[in-house]
Amino acid sequence: MENKSEIIAKFKQSENDTGSVQVQVALLTERINHLTEHLKKNPKDNHSRRGLLQMVGKRKGFLQYLKDKDIEAYRKLIKELNIREVK
Repeated sequence: MENKSEIIAKFKQSENDTGSVQVQVALLTERINHLTEHLKKNPKDNHSRRGLLQMVGKRKGFLQYLKDKDIEAYRKLIKELNIREVK
């Protein structure tokens, strides 16, 4: 799992940026990937599964917002994070 500060440094838009949509999506994606691995080992952990689904929904909302606001940044972000497009 990458360090949170490394992810922020990679996706920040300006010097003091920690909360832009790109940063939030990247951080959520890292947590989603980590939790997905956990659930492969612990298939009965429904409490964590619910948290995972909430994170996926939140990320989807952020991606939809970014897609509506700045399509180029959206395309670059999904390509960089290797995630599917929002429908």
